[in-house]
Amino acid sequence: MDFQPFRIDVPQTALDDLQKRLENTRLPDELPGVGWDYGVPLSFVKPLIEYWRTGYDWRVWEAKLNTYPQFVTMIDGQNIHFLHVRSPEQDALPLIITHGWPMTVVEYLDLIEPLTNPRAHGGDPANAFHLVIPSIPGYGFSGPTHETGWDSRRVARAWASLMAGLGYTRYGVHGNDMGSIISPEVGRADPEHVVGVHVTQFFSFPSGDPAEMEGLSEEDMRRLQFGQHFMQELGAYNHLQSTQPQTLAYALLDSPVGQLAWSSQLFGDAVSRDYILTNVMIYWLTATAGSAARLYYEENHAQSERQPTILPAGIAVFPNDFQSIRRFAERDHKNIIHWTEFDRGGHNATQDAPDLLIGDLQKFFGSLR
Repeated sequence: MDFQPFRIDVPQTALDDLQKRLENTRLPDELPGVGWDYGVPLSFVKPLIEYWRTGYDWRVWEAKLNTYPQFVTMIDGQNIHFLHVRSPEQDALPLIITHGWPMTVVEYLDLIEPLTNPRAHGGDPANAFHLVIPSIPGYGFSGPTHETGWDSRRVARAWASLMAGLGYTRYGVHGNDMGSIISPEVGRADPEHVVGVHVTQFFSFPSGDPAEMEGLSEEDMRRLQFGQHFMQELGAYNHLQSTQPQTLAYALLDSPVGQLAWSSQLFGDAVSRDYILTNVMIYWLTATAGSAARLYYEENHAQSERQPTILPAGIAVFPNDFQSIRRFAERDHKNIIHWTEFDRGGHNATQDAPDLLIGDLQKFFGSLR
């Protein structure tokens, strides 16, 4: 496998074009007093636009990303971009980490140092990881996909090929959001080399069998109702990207503020302005909003059934996030050995509860090294 060093170097013309588009933004009207009920409100978007236009500095974040070794390679006809940060601890466990949507590799930047070099952060060097953090095909610096069929299983096979190409014969897997869908597939695709799979969500739902619902606890019923409410009231991104990604792409690739508002559905107030804008910038600068959305379509139209996973699996459940239900999760994952419920943190746990996530990763994989 041919690995080419990669460095982010966005042409100034692209940044100048973005500035002009921001200055010429047309904003929609808005009904009074509706808050977030109709979607992302002007009160959230307008201050972000102003900061993006007058205060945000892409070059700072470009330089920060470029402090880490980055590479590109070709797997299954698709360009793959990834960060590869080796620990100073030679016996560190390799770990491949997959971001979600509307995130990018930026999701895990703040975890790189404490995970690769816990000794320097007051931790146990025995918990160190060699990190591989790829951009999902169709996302960010991996660039657009060029053919149909890039669902989570195909991405997982690419990740297995990537780890083999890097010379890792024994490794762990972690993911959040879409990464929580892809990561168990890596275990299915490469069980001889994956030691365990850790996620922040088990997306396991009722199968329709009435027996599954018998004796469900009050807490699990609450979690089920929350999930149903989310998909019915807040799941517009999932439905549209699963059914009409091409239609959506025209708006997102032509309007940076459109991209900002669309991404903000899952960001909200839990993360910093710079975090939101840096993720948005990567989609904008690489023109991958449409190809990223296609992964939802491919996942929605995948035909083959998934068999239950058998590798050691673990989860960190954060209160302000999708609430996994253990009964359904154990149907889909037959070897759950680790289940942690936290009292703070949300869907962007790398930002609002990084210490908890780091500790949970270290604890789960500590027993599997």
